[in-house]
Parts: sequence; C-alpha cells; structure tokens
Amino acid sequence: MFGSSDNNEETLIAASLKIEGKVIADGFVRVHGKINGDLQCTSLVIGPNAEITGSVSADSVVVDGRVEGPIRGDDVVLKSQAHVLGDIYHTSLSMDKGAVFDGRSKMVDKEKKAALEKKADAKTDGASASSSASSSSSAQQQAKSTKAA
Repeated sequence: MFGSSDNNEETLIAASLKIEGKVIADGFVRVHGKINGDLQCTSLVIGPNAEITGSVSADSVVVDGRVEGPIRGDDVVLKSQAHVLGDIYHTSLSMDKGAVFDGRSKMVDKEKKAALEKKADAKTDGASASSSASSSSSAQQQAKSTKAA
C-alpha cells in the first residue's frame, strides 16, 4: 500500500498526510507528514516539518524533523532541525549543529546486528511453522471426527 517492490521508487508521505499504524516499505521513503506508529524501510529521510511517534528502522536514516521513539539504522544523521526523543542504535551516527537528541546512543557492530536479525527471523519462522503444524493437526482431528460420525 505504501511501498513498492522496486527499490528504485520513492515513497512520499506528504505534509498533508497523517498515518495511524505501522508502515512497512521497500526502498526509499521520504516523510513530510505525521506517522503515529512504527516505520520500517530501506532508506529514510524525515523532513523538517515531519513528526514520527514510534520506532524507526532503516539502513540509512536522515532526520531533520521530530522523532519520538527508538531509531535503528546503520547510518544515522541528525540534521540541524532534528529533534529526537529516544535511543539510537547505529553503526555510524553524526549530528549537525542545532540538532536536539535526548536519549542514549548505542553503537551496534554490523556482524552482531546481522546475527541478531537472523536469530529474530528464525524465531518468527519457527512460530509460523509450529502454528501451521497446529492447524494441520487440527484439520486431521476434524477429518477423523467427521469419518467417525
């Protein structure tokens, strides 16, 4: 809905747009509006009048607006009009003069980050597998009940 499978496309959240809920997009996202929820994409620019209340996750994050919540990114840049209230997990962080940052900065090793993401994916895949196994056994039990009747 808000994203595209083509990583060359740009998703624009215009100044007149307010989103309530989680936003997941492939590729580049530029935010000028307001998001009340989590945002996950590949590359992100948050404009000077934009506001995000929720977690932000992208490989590259440039903030020139307001973020209330944690930011996770490899390269994070806080521009002069940035106002961040929350922790930043990064491999690289830079701040321009005038940026406001109230939170903790935590440098994350790329190898450790990849291992954590792989572990999280495995947990998600395991939960899906056990969920479908449960569904399958329920269907088998229903079939046996139907045959018995």
